[in-house]
Amino acid sequence: MGFRCGIVGLPNVGKSTLFNALTETQAAQAANYPFCTIEPNVGQVGVPDPRLDKLAEIAGSAKVIPTQLSFVDIAGLVRGASKGEGLGNQFLGNIREVDAIIHVLRCFENDDIQHVDNKVDPIADAETVETELLLADLESLEKRVPAAQKRATGGDKEAKIAASVLGQTLELLRDGKPARLTEPRDEEEARVFRQAQLLTAKPVLYVCNVEEEAAAEGNAFSKRVFEKAASENATAVTVSAAIEAELVGMEPDERLMFLEEMGLHEAGLARIIRAGYDLLELLTFFTVGPKEARAWTVHKGAKAPEAAGEIHSDMQRGFIRAETIAYDDFVSLGGESGAKEAGKLRQEGKDYVVRDGDVMHFKFNV
Repeated sequence: MGFRCGIVGLPNVGKSTLFNALTETQAAQAANYPFCTIEPNVGQVGVPDPRLDKLAEIAGSAKVIPTQLSFVDIAGLVRGASKGEGLGNQFLGNIREVDAIIHVLRCFENDDIQHVDNKVDPIADAETVETELLLADLESLEKRVPAAQKRATGGDKEAKIAASVLGQTLELLRDGKPARLTEPRDEEEARVFRQAQLLTAKPVLYVCNVEEEAAAEGNAFSKRVFEKAASENATAVTVSAAIEAELVGMEPDERLMFLEEMGLHEAGLARIIRAGYDLLELLTFFTVGPKEARAWTVHKGAKAPEAAGEIHSDMQRGFIRAETIAYDDFVSLGGESGAKEAGKLRQEGKDYVVRDGDVMHFKFNV
């Protein structure tokens, strides 16, 4: 499954440079002027996970296939997007199609790179984008909530639920707060809230694009962004798009040496993915054999049949049981045979909740 993240930000904050580096492509034209990215570029990235390589080594797998993550580079936004200014309608439509928003903020000084407001202020930049998303949601709910309230008085159960939960959201939006702070009272309200597909309901990861010297510790700009994220149920990471661009094309040993010289333990991609996984409450399970070792992604709380369905719908439909070994047991006992002999291979049924790192083999009958 993986997940689909839209990379957004004002023009010239470094989002296309970051996209190119993350996907190790030049699919997005990085240029020093607004709207150089007109159509959203999509890059598929293998999620790095050292556990997968270890499992493949133990099992002697011929192929190693990581789970995939999609990055979507979305055209830069300007004020008035919610009213169709610039590329507004396209921008908002592209955001509606992603699972989470990676909001790139400029946290560096550079006189050679033009800023649309001629000043570096990541908080103001964030608020510019957020305001346009909030205004679009506000316009939507100011039409939908009164209509739901009217139908609710006639006894419409679904309308009553919508009037309750979306009414709460509308008040948040009117106070200038994002829809993701809404607290549905039960699963029915949560379902209606999800179906509303509000832009400010999407989880947000702020990426502070800093100068190379600040990549390890951040700077005064990024500190303010982290404080903002903590106050609004969002997440933040610090990266240097310039460093990420330099890493492209390096050999693994060369890359590791370069990162160490910069005071970094890993590339920005790994930090963004890990933060994204936490943001979307995802976990990874594995299938391992002589032909291939493969990683798969499901949401936390997913049960065994749902995990089987990530591999093939027939597996979910005809699910019988899942043979499951914890990652640590698989490694410490030298693979499936050792785990089985030690009694660590478990037979799990349809109510089993998948755990991160599970090595699974599904039995099914269609």
